[in-house]
Amino acid sequence: MATLKDEIENRVKEYDYWARRRRYGADGHNNRRLWVLACMDERLPIDEALGIHVDSPAGGGDAHCFRNAGGIVTDDAIRSAMLTCNFFGTNEIVIVQHTQCGMLSANAKDLEAALKGRGVDTDNLTLDPSLPELKLDKGAFAKWIGMMDDVDQACMRTIEAFKNHPLIPKGITVSGWIWEVETRRLRAPTMDAEKRARTDVTSTQFGVKAKQPARWSAARAETAHAHV
Repeated sequence: MATLKDEIENRVKEYDYWARRRRYGADGHNNRRLWVLACMDERLPIDEALGIHVDSPAGGGDAHCFRNAGGIVTDDAIRSAMLTCNFFGTNEIVIVQHTQCGMLSANAKDLEAALKGRGVDTDNLTLDPSLPELKLDKGAFAKWIGMMDDVDQACMRTIEAFKNHPLIPKGITVSGWIWEVETRRLRAPTMDAEKRARTDVTSTQFGVKAKQPARWSAARAETAHAHV
């Protein structure tokens, strides 16, 4: 029969390994071998939505979690996913976007115009001061902002982007989900109007009339729509 001394020693040993897990590469993976991409919105509770421990209690350890505006594909999201999947033992990616997203609330061209009105030259920007080589083509700034026309469609396209990216190993499980802020429930992305009826998932519901600058190629858009 194990003594309390034995139990405490095991807990100390396990915690030491947990605290130092990055030293062990793929053998020091997080609890669920999981990377989560999520919107930065404060109304999206990752732990509640997915039933895991990432945000609370602090340092729950179940997943690496990357948040950005919209929970969309960006170069830095790819960078983080590449590291966790290739070197830190992760074998699953979960994407969580949500209804009532602020990335539906304006047209990116209007946001760019507002910045230009403040004297920002959006065609000549250093995006990352530590990596001045990282540049946008002229006229691409509004696309870079990444505003959405439709959350479900954006989620499906994001899933496909990670499934097909050369920096993400084949065999990684990738799924995407929509958190309904209004109902506090998780659902799969869908274009079914009835399933989306109780939520705000499109930019037109926010009064945005013009389509967002196209961030996805036509081929990618067709691929994503085929998975509805």
